Amino acid sequence: MKFQYTNLETCHTATGLAVVIDVIRAFTNAAFAFSRGAEKIYPVSGVDEALALKSQLPNALACGEVGGIPPAGFDFGNSPTRTNELDLTGRAIVQRTGAGTQGVARSVRAAQIVAASFVVASATVKYVQSLQPEEVSFVITGETYDGGAEDFACAEYLEELLRGQTPNLESYLERVRQSHDGMQFLNGDQPHAPVTDLEHCLFVDKFHFAMPITRENERHVMCAIAS
Repeated sequence: MKFQYTNLETCHTATGLAVVIDVIRAFTNAAFAFSRGAEKIYPVSGVDEALALKSQLPNALACGEVGGIPPAGFDFGNSPTRTNELDLTGRAIVQRTGAGTQGVARSVRAAQIVAASFVVASATVKYVQSLQPEEVSFVITGETYDGGAEDFACAEYLEELLRGQTPNLESYLERVRQSHDGMQFLNGDQPHAPVTDLEHCLFVDKFHFAMPITRENERHVMCAIAS
């Protein structure tokens, strides 16, 4: 298994299996949405695209952010703290964020895609191993904006596990806390970004499902697959 690292500017070149990572917070939030009963998540690139798709899908909600804030017409934002309070049973979710869903949309050459964060780390590793890909491309979605230290930490942790190593988990989590986005949460609550979001993002292996993304009617669709 060969590994390479890409970001939002270069992930269009990624081939093989693309592991699209957004720790703070899109793919942590997606995992919490599944845990609250969501059936499918449709990651999209644009706000108008999200609202249009929401109107077309039965029983659908729109979630995500622009600049950290839910746009007008969205039903909830990008906060796993808030999502964990919702009943999403049977709902389809259309998700738009500035980093995570952009990585999905731009990984146009990838044969397969899976969304990842620490809360589904071990399940993601098991899913990748089940596919036995020759090449794994980690998409560090936060790198373009602020260095993406939290996403690099997750990617390198996953790579260690895939190589059969026993990584020092706490060292990776400390990198998340010290990242640009991590420090923002530690520095105080914002209405759409409570400090508890960071705790949710650091809850390693909280969920025992992977989040593969396939194509359905020319749209990306994410599902939760038990490991």
